[in-house]
Amino acid sequence: MKKFMPFLLLLLFVNLAAQESDEAIVRQTIETFFEGFHAKDTVLIKKTVSDQIITQTIDARKNSKIALRTEDFSKFLNSISSIPDSINFQEKILSFNIQIDGTMANAWTPYEFWYNGTFSHCGVNSFQLFKEDEDWKINYLIDTRRREGCREQ
Repeated sequence: MKKFMPFLLLLLFVNLAAQESDEAIVRQTIETFFEGFHAKDTVLIKKTVSDQIITQTIDARKNSKIALRTEDFSKFLNSISSIPDSINFQEKILSFNIQIDGTMANAWTPYEFWYNGTFSHCGVNSFQLFKEDEDWKINYLIDTRRREGCREQ
């Protein structure tokens, strides 16, 4: 057994190193998505997502009812590209909690949304990604949106 211990430790180290590398790549994929989002660069955004991406939003309507909306991704891209240059928006990611199992990853990212320098709302994004060859692609994105219980108001 003592002869196999160094081999087992080496395998464990290699596995942990690969996991950390994948975490960094998953994080970079999400950061690139937001880089494109803030720059209104739909080509850059498309590089980070799968062809079959599903996007949904959970938010409270004015009548206090919670609504789940599925958004067509092509409409999302069109709306981003049509935002005038005079409008400044930023989704500030507050933290990343990334979990990976082989070729599937989940990233939980609390955020604050700012519109023309004014706090708008907060929430959480949940990204589901899959590893396609060596690239991680976002295939599902759901977020919450609220005005209460945020750090900034």
